[in-house]
Amino acid sequence: MKKKQFMENSIHGIFFMMGFIAVACVLLITVYLIISGIPAIGKIGIFEFLLGREWASTAADAKFGILPFILSSIYGTLGAIAIGVPIGFMCAVYLSKMAPAGVKRAMQLAVSVLAGIPSVVYGLVGMLVLVPAVRTIFGVPDGAGLFASIIVLAIMILPTIIKMSITALDAVPKEYEDASLALGAAPVETYFRVSVPAAKSGIAAGVVLGVGRAIGESMAVMMVAGNGANMPDSLFQSVRFLTTAVAGEMSYASGLQREALFSIALVLFVFIMIINGVLNYFLKREKV
Repeated sequence: MKKKQFMENSIHGIFFMMGFIAVACVLLITVYLIISGIPAIGKIGIFEFLLGREWASTAADAKFGILPFILSSIYGTLGAIAIGVPIGFMCAVYLSKMAPAGVKRAMQLAVSVLAGIPSVVYGLVGMLVLVPAVRTIFGVPDGAGLFASIIVLAIMILPTIIKMSITALDAVPKEYEDASLALGAAPVETYFRVSVPAAKSGIAAGVVLGVGRAIGESMAVMMVAGNGANMPDSLFQSVRFLTTAVAGEMSYASGLQREALFSIALVLFVFIMIINGVLNYFLKREKV
């Protein structure tokens, strides 16, 4: 008995330590970003930094306005959500409830492969295939821009949404669906009115994780967005996201430029927290 109690206490202690380490890491990152990012905002001015339309960090008269980066990140994320979430959700419902067993296994394998592809590969394919296709189809001078970024991000979030949604839908007790069918509901009506609401929490978690990947992606976006510090006035405008602004200049930055990049990282961190909070509120709240 004492040995069993010791084992249980040890396991509880290990789980507690793992949870504590995870929370501590988040807190350390938060504190580090605040300490590193606040000084530059103070030197530049918060309104000039957040609402400035020009970024020229290496010019003699340096400008550090990040409004183009903020808007590009917002538009790119919203576009990826608008395309990727409906497609991923409908695909998950089909694979979980309607697809034959062989098709489901094959498609789940394909989704798992997509989930394991590195970001740089998505960016490379986008640069070599998608960007020229956009240029040809829409007749624009350069296919690299906001539209190509949205398409790449939408594809990248699909595996996460599909896998987690399928897991949640498969976990719904079959008795729920049998009861609905016995009351005269059509199969499709049962899936969307019974199974989906019952799996709402798991589907919402998949959406939140997928959107988190879209917001934080840098390498793939850098390769297809054009990386121009421009206002996103058009879908085909060369743009730079918050993530790519940091990744593109951090290797050679110094002085106020380096501090400003940490400030961008702080803004991105706050942006991610707000988006995740809003998504969790609207997707996971219980209906009254």
